[in-house]
Amino acid sequence: MAIKNNQMTATTIVLLIVIGLAAGFLSGLIGIGGGVIIVPALVLLAGFSQKLAQGTSLGILLLPVGILAVIQYYKQGYLNIHYVGITAIAFVLGGFLGSKLALSMSDEKVKKAFAIILMLIALKMLFFDKGKPAPAKDPAASSTKIEQSGN
Repeated sequence: MAIKNNQMTATTIVLLIVIGLAAGFLSGLIGIGGGVIIVPALVLLAGFSQKLAQGTSLGILLLPVGILAVIQYYKQGYLNIHYVGITAIAFVLGGFLGSKLALSMSDEKVKKAFAIILMLIALKMLFFDKGKPAPAKDPAASSTKIEQSGN
């Protein structure tokens, strides 16, 4: 099913809702969503060009779409605000530089680069990650929780 001429039919709306739900669910479950789910779904299911899919995905991520998932991780002590701030600032600069490069390349080259990076990440995770114990909750994040008194 391809979206033609930016038509917002009922089928298009349902497709976008399904893509959003899948990306949000997987984002909350395992920390992926935007580039890994939304971009391929828009290209393969909605007929977007690679650049249009990437731009749309970035537009979605600019809004605080993950705020409810972030709150849940924060409440359980699995969020370090300092790391988020530093990484977010670097992300802004990296996003600017990456978009400048992508927009100077052909759509076909960007699509191939995207696919190669996904494959490399998958291969590393499947075959080259050593089994490490999960890190404990961040003590700095846990100390921000309101402690219950009485015990």
